[in-house]
Amino acid sequence: MRRTLAEKILQQSCQEEIEGPGQIIQSRVSGVLANDITAPLAIKSFEAMGADRVFDQNRVFLVCDHFTPNKDIASAQQVKTVRHFARKMGITHYYEGGESGVEHALLPEAGLIGPGDIVVGADSHTCTYGGLGSFATGLGSTDIAAAMVLGRTWFKVPQTIRVDLEGSLQEHCGGKDVILSLISRLGVDGALYKALEFAGPGLDGLPVEARMTVANMAIEAGAKVGLFPCDRMTLDYLQDAGRSGDRELRPDPGAGYQDRISIDLDRLTPQVACPHLPENVRPAAELLEISLDQVVIGSCTNGRISDLREAAAILKDRKAARGLRLIVLPATPRIYSQALQEGLLEIFMKAGAVVGPPTCGPCLGGHMGILASGERCLATTNRNFKGRMGSLESEVYLSGPSVAAASAVTGRITDPNKL
Repeated sequence: MRRTLAEKILQQSCQEEIEGPGQIIQSRVSGVLANDITAPLAIKSFEAMGADRVFDQNRVFLVCDHFTPNKDIASAQQVKTVRHFARKMGITHYYEGGESGVEHALLPEAGLIGPGDIVVGADSHTCTYGGLGSFATGLGSTDIAAAMVLGRTWFKVPQTIRVDLEGSLQEHCGGKDVILSLISRLGVDGALYKALEFAGPGLDGLPVEARMTVANMAIEAGAKVGLFPCDRMTLDYLQDAGRSGDRELRPDPGAGYQDRISIDLDRLTPQVACPHLPENVRPAAELLEISLDQVVIGSCTNGRISDLREAAAILKDRKAARGLRLIVLPATPRIYSQALQEGLLEIFMKAGAVVGPPTCGPCLGGHMGILASGERCLATTNRNFKGRMGSLESEVYLSGPSVAAASAVTGRITDPNKL
């Protein structure tokens, strides 16, 4: 059988022969992830099962990143629950405080995830790791508890939609523009429980961090996973993260796909998702009339060093518009340190930004950037549902870091090419 990437990766961790999409299989997992919101629910289920140990102390990852630094007593209690569980179970990879960061940026830079891995997380954007060639997907906290105990879970083998990237990205376009363009075509349920597999000559111009941005938002089209092949570029990234022994991973020639879509990167312009769905996408150049109260640069989608460099290149020697709140959140302590050494944080602060600690905070309406009624925010985050960042009467627009930085300068949604 000639296999897609999803089928190939699943077969490596499955004893039975995979015969095609729709088959229910049991799979070993390489890693199990939860955070300060979802881990307490998983721990409750874990204890209800009567379990007394996790399947592997080195393959359970607990990252406190959503309401941290703790915003109130309730969030402090959640983190305390996770901390005590991690100590009791002897879990190696527990992250809190100065060691913690946004989970989907932290784990790849730590070299904990690589090609061919099966990773399940109690967070919908676990699919980020597909940018590294990992079959990674979100599960509910009860299923995560079972995976913590058993080291395995079940999947339905997904159909695969192949997305061929043609041409080269133009200036001020990146992974966020690629995935927003795709979601606008598929809709928020157009890839429901399917694998999105990315291929084509355009991959050569898409850095690994941009690939993780694309994979991250596969879930916003309903996909089970977003998968990139592991090529030389990926292997170099993984080596820099301290890994060794990884190999290239590609689909079989002639594999069967449910559908094929082509994206012409040469014609792609900076994109913006408008309220209140990620599928409601328009070119940034068409939205100049939209004034803003806040711009957020960060998150598991666009808080990596390449994103901060991109934003800083536009903000250098410029000021954020008067009356606009510009918030910049490097995704991990390592990224924060690197941005400090490169002078990026100074650029942001001179532009009038609030530079905060690594946290998911404003993305989910947790803290450090909550919107009041009637306010508008442009964010490099991944979801803009009604009330996502605060008041139900607020609006969230989504973009890449170049559009976000340019818009912070003008106070309105702005195509950076027009700045």
